[in-house]
Parts: sequence; structure tokens; C-alpha cells
Amino acid sequence: MKVGNLEIVPIVDGTSHEPIENAVSHPDGNIWDCADHPTDENGRIRLDIGSFLIQIKDRTVLVDAGGGVFAGDGTRTGAMLDNLRRAGVDPMDVTDVCFTHMHWDHVGWSTTDGDSTFPNATFRVHENDWAYFMTGPTAVPKVRDLLMPIESRVELIDAEAELLPGLVARPAPGHTPGTTIYVIHDQGERALLLGDIVHTVGELTEPEWIGMWDVDPVAAGIMRNRIAEELAASGDSFAPAHFPELAFGRLVTVEGLRRFSWAS
Repeated sequence: MKVGNLEIVPIVDGTSHEPIENAVSHPDGNIWDCADHPTDENGRIRLDIGSFLIQIKDRTVLVDAGGGVFAGDGTRTGAMLDNLRRAGVDPMDVTDVCFTHMHWDHVGWSTTDGDSTFPNATFRVHENDWAYFMTGPTAVPKVRDLLMPIESRVELIDAEAELLPGLVARPAPGHTPGTTIYVIHDQGERALLLGDIVHTVGELTEPEWIGMWDVDPVAAGIMRNRIAEELAASGDSFAPAHFPELAFGRLVTVEGLRRFSWAS
């Protein structure tokens, strides 16, 4: 995806095939029928996992860090580093890793065998996610163990900020306390990397659908609809973290209804 002179390159780490009822629910018990993001013959929806690569002048940026090497029921990750190298980038080249949030499938390649996978990188995440996942009763041992080796390289975000020219971090809490959207802009064009603000196309076009992995479902629903309204009004391209092939899309409003299209 080109944004002015900047290019955003999806780097796939793997794929999850989730039963649709694990991903979304509907207050009226509606059956999922989203043609743009269908379920397979077993009633599972495809959710890819990975990262987005952006080269900004002399900085090599990753937004999120995939799931690491993992194989479970319907989910397999581990291809990110190979795909990153296919894109011409060695892990040593990465200067910045920006997390949308700290669920395992977004931070998984932060370390490998206790050492930083990206030894020259600064890691950025919202302070509320760091507190939630790393300290106190909500801490997640798997995430804490993974990230402790890079703690000295972590810079915490506490407000909207332009981290690099053309890369804005915008807090958008709800899915997790510190969920952050990244806005890439150049020459009057923008694209938004949404993380897990939304997992499926249907949540954007039919706002009654409720995501199942939100820490605060009410706040997440409000944020999801606020962002969807912004995207429909602006026409900006966007990519959530789990669309198939980490693809980009666009929204428009037609006769009061949101319509989705895949972005070229």
C-alpha cells in the first residue's frame, strides 16, 4: 500500500482459522453472512497474523511483531522472519517496533530464546498496556516472560504523538487498555493500521456485531464505530491486524449504510 512516497508492506507470520462464534457475536443471534469475509465449510473465519513494514527515511519500522513460532488448534505462525527477509529486511535492520497492543499474536517475535529478535530496535507501546500485561493481577506470564529481556529498550507512549515523520501513534483504548492505532501519512495521503480495533469486515459494515476478545467490550464497541465513521467519511485506506493476507480496505457510506471494498 502506497501512502505518498511511503510504502506499507504486510509481513505475514501465519494464519488462524477460528470458529466464527469465537470471533464475533450478535445480540439478535444473526448468522454470519459477510460476503467480503466469509467462513469456510466448517464455520471458521480466516484471521491472518503478522506485521506491517514501513521504511521512513533511514528508519525501518515494524508495526506489531507477529506471534512467533506457534502451532495450535487451527493456528500456525512462525513465517515472519523469512517473509521479512524476502522483503529485503534483516532483523538487524529494524530500528523501531511499534505495538498496537500486547496480545501474544502481536508481540511474539520480540525475543527469540531470551534475546531480542531485533537487537537494534526501540520498542514502543502504550503505558496502559505495559502495566496491564506486565504487572499486577492482570499480568500475562507468557507475554511478561517474552518481553522482560527487552524492557530496557521499551519506550512507553501516553498520548497521541508523531513518533517519526509520517508515523503517528493514536491511543484507542477498548480492545486492551492501551490499544494504539498507527496513522501513516505523506503528501496529503493517509492510511491507518488498526490493530485489533476490528477483526472482521462485518464488524465495520454491521456495527451490531460484537468482538469476542475485547478487554472492555463497551469501550471497544464505541471506539470501533467511531473509527469506522471516520474511515467512511475520509475514504482513507486501512488495515486491521488480521484481515486475510493483512490486506487493506476502504469504507464508504451509501444510503446510510457502510460499504466495504478491498483496496488495490
